[in-house]
Amino acid sequence: MITMIEMAGYPYCAKAHRAIDEVKARHAGTEIVFIDENKEPEKLREFAGKYYYVPSLFVDGEKVFEASPGDDYEKIRAAVEKAYKTAEG
Repeated sequence: MITMIEMAGYPYCAKAHRAIDEVKARHAGTEIVFIDENKEPEKLREFAGKYYYVPSLFVDGEKVFEASPGDDYEKIRAAVEKAYKTAEG
């Protein structure tokens, strides 16, 4: 399972959603859960101290990607693809 920690309206998160929309059909058996850190802080306990920037992608609780200021769409898309492949084993 993939968990994406995000913030509504944040442009890097929008890029991640765009990438997910592009690749999810090839990974139909993999579940992805979205947690908005502003709306659902109670769901972030297990991720405390594991990330700073959003979006951050976790596979089974292990961080596989954390966006950095300046990341372009291609970098984020590659990270989304990697997260799906990691989740599939």
